[in-house]
Amino acid sequence: MVLVAVFGVALLVAVLLSGLAARTVLSTSFLFLVGGALVSDGFLGLIHITPDSDIVAVTADLALFAVLFTDGMHVSFPALRSAWKNPARALGLGMPLAFVFMALVTHYLVGLDWTTSFLVGAVLAPTDPVFASAIVGRKEVPARLRQLLNVESGINDGLALPVVLLLIAAAGPAVGSADAAGSKIALELALGLVFGVVLPLLVSGLVRFSLLGAEPKLQPLLPLATGVILYAACHLTHANPYLAAFSAGAVLASVSPESKQAFEPLGESLAELAKFAALLVFGALLTPQLFGDLSLGGYVAVVLAIILIRPASLLLSLIGTHFDRREKLAAAWFGPKGFASVVYGLLVLQSGIPQAEQAYTLIAVCIAFSIIAHSSTDVPVARMFHVNELVGIPDADQAGPHTTPEANGTVHART
Repeated sequence: MVLVAVFGVALLVAVLLSGLAARTVLSTSFLFLVGGALVSDGFLGLIHITPDSDIVAVTADLALFAVLFTDGMHVSFPALRSAWKNPARALGLGMPLAFVFMALVTHYLVGLDWTTSFLVGAVLAPTDPVFASAIVGRKEVPARLRQLLNVESGINDGLALPVVLLLIAAAGPAVGSADAAGSKIALELALGLVFGVVLPLLVSGLVRFSLLGAEPKLQPLLPLATGVILYAACHLTHANPYLAAFSAGAVLASVSPESKQAFEPLGESLAELAKFAALLVFGALLTPQLFGDLSLGGYVAVVLAIILIRPASLLLSLIGTHFDRREKLAAAWFGPKGFASVVYGLLVLQSGIPQAEQAYTLIAVCIAFSIIAHSSTDVPVARMFHVNELVGIPDADQAGPHTTPEANGTVHART
C-alpha cells in the first residue's frame, strides 16, 4: 500500500508540473524515475523492491503490453507505403549498426562475453519518442523528421524483442539446449503474431453484424476488451504477448479506424499510467550500490552509447537522403534508450544467465543517463525549428485569456 501511495503522490506532482515540464528541461518521466529512487532502500527506505520481486515482473509485463498495443495503433500502413524509405533506412541500417557497435563497446570496455554483449546491444537498440515529444509533437517541425522518429521508435521495439529473447536463450547456462529454446521462442512468437492478427479481425467482423455494435460512449472499451482478451489468451497459451500486442494494435487501426480514434485518448492515458508505474518501480532499483557496481569502462560505454553510437549509426543510415543538416543532427541525437529497454533489461536481469547482473547494471545506468540527457534537451532542440509554443502549451508571456488548446494545435503531454 505504501507503493500505491507513493505512486499517487508522484502522479499528482507530475500532473501539477506537466505544464512547466512542457516548456523546460523538466520531464515527468524523470520525476517518476527519481521518485522511485528516493523512496527505495538506497535512500528513504519507504518501499522494498528487489529485482526478483513479483511487482517488478508484473508491472513490466503489463506496461510493455499496453505500450506496444498503443504503439501498434500509430502504425499507418498507407503512410508507410507512401513514405517508407527513410524509416526503413533507420530500421534496416541504423538500428543494426547501433546494435553491433554497442556490442563491440560492451565486450571490449566492460568485458562481457560476446553473447551477452550482443544481448546488451539488442536491449539498448530500441528508441522511444516520449523523451523527445517537443520534437515529434509539433507541426512546426518538418513532417519527415517527425515521421522518421515516430515510425522508427514505434516499430523497433517489436523488431528487437525476438533478438533479445533468442540471445537470452543462447546466453543461458544450458548452452546445449539453445536450439530447443530457440525453436520454442520461434513458436511463441509465431503464435503471438497469429493471435495479434486474428483477434482484431474477429472483433471487427463481429461489429459488422446488424444486431451488434457499440454505442458511442462505450466504443472506446471495444479495443480495450480486445487487448484484455489478447493478454489473457497469450499468457494461457504461452504465446508471446508483446508481439501480439503490437501486431493487434496495427491491425485494429487498419481495419477499424473509428475504433482507433475512439480508443486513442483512453489508450494513451492507460499507456502513460503503465509507463509511470514501471518507471517508478525501475527507479526503485536504481540504488547507489548499482551505480557503484559499474566499472569505469562501463561508464565510458554509457557515454559512447548516448553521444556517439546512436548518432553515428543514424547519420550513416541517412546518407543520400533529402534531410538537411539540422534535421539529420536532431534525428541522430534523439535515440533515447526508452521504455522498451527498461522492460527488456528487467527480462535480462530475471533470466538467470551467467552475466545477467553485470549486463543489467550497464543497461540500467545507460537508460537512466539517457532519460536525463534526452528529456532535458528536446525543448532546446525544438527551438532550432522555431517551435515557440511547445507541446500545445504557450509560453507564459504568450498565454492570454483567449488562448485555447485548439488555437495552438493538438495538445501533447510531454513525458
